[in-house]
Amino acid sequence: MSQLKQMSHADNSAPSTPGKFKMEKASYFNRVRWHASPAKLCLWSFVFSAAILIFFFRSPASSPLPADPSRRSLRSPSNWGGPVWEKRVRSSARVRSRNGFSVLVTGAAGFVGTHVSAALKRRGDGVLGIDNFNDYYDPSLKRARQALLERTGVFIVEGDINDAALLRKLFEVVPFTHVMHLAAQAGVRYAMENPGSYVHSNIAGFVNLLEVCKSVNPQPSIVWASSSSVYGLNTKVPFSERDRTDQPASLYAATKKAGEEIAHTYNHIYGLSLTGLRFFTVYGPWGRPDMAYFFFTRDILKGKTIPIFEAANHGTVARDFTYIDDIVRGCLGALDTAEKSTGSGGKKRGPAQLRVFNLGNTSPVPVSDLVGILERLLKTKAKRNIMKLPRNGDVQFTHANISYAQRELGYKPVTDLQAGLKKFVRWYLNYYSSGKKAVE
Repeated sequence: MSQLKQMSHADNSAPSTPGKFKMEKASYFNRVRWHASPAKLCLWSFVFSAAILIFFFRSPASSPLPADPSRRSLRSPSNWGGPVWEKRVRSSARVRSRNGFSVLVTGAAGFVGTHVSAALKRRGDGVLGIDNFNDYYDPSLKRARQALLERTGVFIVEGDINDAALLRKLFEVVPFTHVMHLAAQAGVRYAMENPGSYVHSNIAGFVNLLEVCKSVNPQPSIVWASSSSVYGLNTKVPFSERDRTDQPASLYAATKKAGEEIAHTYNHIYGLSLTGLRFFTVYGPWGRPDMAYFFFTRDILKGKTIPIFEAANHGTVARDFTYIDDIVRGCLGALDTAEKSTGSGGKKRGPAQLRVFNLGNTSPVPVSDLVGILERLLKTKAKRNIMKLPRNGDVQFTHANISYAQRELGYKPVTDLQAGLKKFVRWYLNYYSSGKKAVE
């Protein structure tokens, strides 16, 4: 429970791709050819083209709410602004240590965002969060994280990173020195259900944030979350930042790779200082319920069968599980070593820093071993169902080479899976004890 106490004290609807439009009978074209005037044809061509453009390019944020509740809304509330709101923003972002930073943390109610925000606040940095509290997973967990951060003095603005007016207003109120960009649509498998949400959050949202950052004065330094998923079908291990990343195995991975290319563009044209962090399977207290270790714990306790995937020819599926505290230290190291952006008013004044780092644990563990550890910690035998690894974007293994982060950031993971899962299980049993979600 020491992890919790430490934190406590310091602390889419997307348009579907249309099918191919096929006319089956040539006679139809003959009727159109002989009975429609050129003027009418031009008119209908214009209307049809306009309809296609609206269908493809309208933002999910401006679309009506979906009927299917599994399709989360990405709307931003409009109840921000005003003297009281601005006072809360300034108070939260006030720097309380010498040479401290004022940091805007996007996705602050998320798993990594909560831990990073708390750590920044503990050391005296000014921290303001922004999060849209979407329902990709249980929003009550995000609200509990929000309550945890509020007790440490961190205010989370409810809003979407695609809301340019809101972001501009935040920079008007606070001249942030740094942005820790952690907001994103996460999850590999969900991309097959709702691909538009990934484009909206991970690409359009990132571009929108960079557009605002490039125009403010002074420009902030930006550290942002990429993913180990960018290594995709790469078979060379361990994964190094110099390895190829042009074979994504999922749409999620593709959007994160696109983010790295977009970062390069804004660095090159506008002089933004950008550092990308490729996280490797982050786990720990306050984690994401869609992650295997989390729902394995839930289902083992409920006596439900859990799927254990294996690759072709009974190959082992393994992950480089990285404990949240180690990830946080990497994030803070990236912030501390980030150089200032070199642009002003949207114009580049000189070369700017551009980096990307692996943040992993360097010790891949088979998923079957993960389950074994959980069984011992929960004192309950798991009901295992061995299944073939599906073709949904999951890869067989991940393994980080962290020598670059060690050299440049002083990054050194210290928590093994046994110790990290013990802390997670302690938190989980407390949080969900007696059906009551109590926050310590």
